[in-house]
Amino acid sequence: MTHLGDLEAWFVAGSQHLYGDVVLKQVQEHAGLIARALGDSAEIPVKIVAKPVMTDSESIRNLCLEANSSRNCIGLIAWMHTFSPARMWIAGLRSLSKPLMHLHTQFNDELPWSSIDMNFMNLNQSAHGDREFGFIGARMRLRRKIVVGFWQDSAVHAEIGAWIRAACGWHDAQKLKVARLGDNMRNVAVTEGNKVSAQINLCYSVDGYGVGDVVQRIRQVTDAEINKLTAHYDEAYAVAAALRPGGCRRESLREAARIELGLRGFLEETGAHAFTDTFEDLHGLEQLPGIAVQRLMEDGYGFGAEGDWKTAALVRAVKVMSDGLPGGASFMEDYTYHLKNGGQVLGAHMLEVCPSITGEKPTAEIHPLLIGGKADPVRLVFTAASGDAVNASLVDLGSRFRLIINRVNLIPPEHPVPKLPVARGFWTPEPNLKVAATAWISAGGAHHTVLSRALKPEHLENFAEMAGMECLLIDRNTELRAFAKELCWNDAYYHLANGF
Repeated sequence: MTHLGDLEAWFVAGSQHLYGDVVLKQVQEHAGLIARALGDSAEIPVKIVAKPVMTDSESIRNLCLEANSSRNCIGLIAWMHTFSPARMWIAGLRSLSKPLMHLHTQFNDELPWSSIDMNFMNLNQSAHGDREFGFIGARMRLRRKIVVGFWQDSAVHAEIGAWIRAACGWHDAQKLKVARLGDNMRNVAVTEGNKVSAQINLCYSVDGYGVGDVVQRIRQVTDAEINKLTAHYDEAYAVAAALRPGGCRRESLREAARIELGLRGFLEETGAHAFTDTFEDLHGLEQLPGIAVQRLMEDGYGFGAEGDWKTAALVRAVKVMSDGLPGGASFMEDYTYHLKNGGQVLGAHMLEVCPSITGEKPTAEIHPLLIGGKADPVRLVFTAASGDAVNASLVDLGSRFRLIINRVNLIPPEHPVPKLPVARGFWTPEPNLKVAATAWISAGGAHHTVLSRALKPEHLENFAEMAGMECLLIDRNTELRAFAKELCWNDAYYHLANGF
């Protein structure tokens, strides 16, 4: 798992030599104070590194090139304390490949009414210095995040933190490798896509492996390793009697542990941090990986079922973005509806829902899969905790990728579901099921999603902006006529922006 505390955002203030050394020294001191305050904020999970004040084109370009080549830098935060002529930023911004935030703030939050003079005015020129910088960003059509407000305000910290988490997800995507075990589920459309386009536009690579490659690694697992992991299962979960030591299905639990150890070892050896599988291609596996996938997701791996590499990559991005936040995230599927009381969704999958989204102790159970023709798989069973969440889908439209986000409200089930042998969540989508489902289907949203209790739409919107990806939000303000128009406008915009 990527540890966000090892990453950095570089804070850079702009000025010019016109104001003299005394002012430039003050700009550097103030920039350092702001950088330290941001770095100390609980909302911001990375180090904030104050860089020297930028006063000429060459130093700006060198800084941007240094940021591009840095393994830890996830983006730049730029602030114009004084007036900083924007032409000197062109070469650097043109070469910058890391995400850019423009922080429009000023060092003081109040005017010193009784003492304000021209020295104060010359130093504190963010009000128009940032407008000069903003113009060049607009003129160059840069992807950038603009945050406006006083640098000590908690709301500003939260907005910066959301952008930084998205930048961490984007940083991870630059080197993400998705292992596709087997192929896509036969004849399914939405889980397919153009892997070359994904690597060009979204940066991650999708590499195919035969299931036999994983099986070979699974066969190398020792009995001692299995004993250690099953003992952990016994302690961490409420294990069904049949799976406990001496139980009639204990060997199935041991086989599940063998699969987890082998799959984990395979992913580590290949350097993949996301993966897919499908029940239609289990050659050499005794059971479909259930508890293995659930626990790997809990450790930060991305996953997509039935060969869905796009969702696997999105799960990984969400895991990185939400590192250290409460609530968790999981691969999910809109499975079936409760159409009473305004409409509810029962989200689940055959096996693979991450336990990070629950507050209860999962039970380890074994039940028939009923499809796939393999042995009964072991899985963790639980219900997702209640609260606000987002449900997101990434689809390939051929001409572009589209990210669709729906705000949802996780709720307790109205009645017990004692015979449902899988992990699940119950939610009401915003604004309601009728509008949300209509908008989702109109946009081509997939049945596979990422459910996150940790993130807000803002995190995913920032991520989509960094990727140059279309993003649609379905929430309490969604109105179907306006949403239909947005789809049409977006079609026109992206065809023109990307070319025919």
